[in-house]
Amino acid sequence: MQILQKLKDNAQKKHKREGSLATVTYETVHYLQDTECKNQSAESIQKFLEEMKAFKLTKSEKLMMVNTPPRTELEIQLIVQESEERLSEENVRKIIDLANEFLPATS
Repeated sequence: MQILQKLKDNAQKKHKREGSLATVTYETVHYLQDTECKNQSAESIQKFLEEMKAFKLTKSEKLMMVNTPPRTELEIQLIVQESEERLSEENVRKIIDLANEFLPATS
């Protein structure tokens, strides 16, 4: 979101030449401002991903958790393939706790 915000600010300066890019950037930033990513910082994402190493998740599973932090066991099941076989109930609870700690919910 921060990258897109900077791109949007720069695009406003060059307006005509990059009109369609500016539109896409504006719409994306506008959408992201209503999601949980507005509360995330690069540091909190990095800390969260560091903690996720213990669970041996795929890159795409970790990316989905950053984009849409899991708040329930069901959300973990939807994100992690074969979660029942790969994660214990304790692991699922720990992931939810870490998501709540490092990736706060939208206020």
